[in-house]
Amino acid sequence: MTYCVAMRLADGLVFASDSRTNAGFDQISTFRKMHVFEQPGERELVLLSAGNLATSQSVISLLERRAGTDIANVLNTASMFETAEIVGQTMREVIKRDNPDGKLHQVDFSCSLILGGQIKGESHRLFNIYPEGNFIEATEETPYFQIGESKYGKPIIDRIVNFQTTLDRAYQCALISFDSTMKSNLSVGMPLDVAIYRKDGLKPCFTDRVEEQCDYFHTLRQQWHQGIQELFSSLEPPGLG
Repeated sequence: MTYCVAMRLADGLVFASDSRTNAGFDQISTFRKMHVFEQPGERELVLLSAGNLATSQSVISLLERRAGTDIANVLNTASMFETAEIVGQTMREVIKRDNPDGKLHQVDFSCSLILGGQIKGESHRLFNIYPEGNFIEATEETPYFQIGESKYGKPIIDRIVNFQTTLDRAYQCALISFDSTMKSNLSVGMPLDVAIYRKDGLKPCFTDRVEEQCDYFHTLRQQWHQGIQELFSSLEPPGLG
């Protein structure tokens, strides 16, 4: 299992993903689920992936192989919408190749992707690309997407994040969302990959790999845990007698 989250905010984009992949309790591996495509001054694109690892790796490999060629690819599209279409088409291509007749029903070939970034001439945008290859776009009213094991980390984002949230605050919220998820589900694990893109920058994102021994992450999770405990203790009792 995995967990990825991305937020489209007034000031830019925040991406975060875990790196744990497991095929059983004794088969745990680490794979990067964040991928960057960039042309400084022209475009900056980030892809997050969850689901079938073979499918997502094949999709990323095809996108990388075709980038810079004469065929339509993620580095020569005119808009983020066209880029999302190419990513969705590539996903359908890989699934059809690996399961051409749709007969292997016992195998889940699906994967989900989040695509975000900015292409020169338009605003920064964020898309949730479904296993079928179709997609939806983030709006000011719905500024974030999650894929993978999303339920444990969703409440904190719903309570804190809106379109006007600063990038620093969104970064903190993403880390707390992951801490909550990892506490409830061992299939999501560190290290975490984080990327922050400031709108209209059209230059490489700030990226960070948050390891288990990261002092800031350790302090943040302690403060969050202690704050919840103190707040709960201060709540008005129900008066049950």
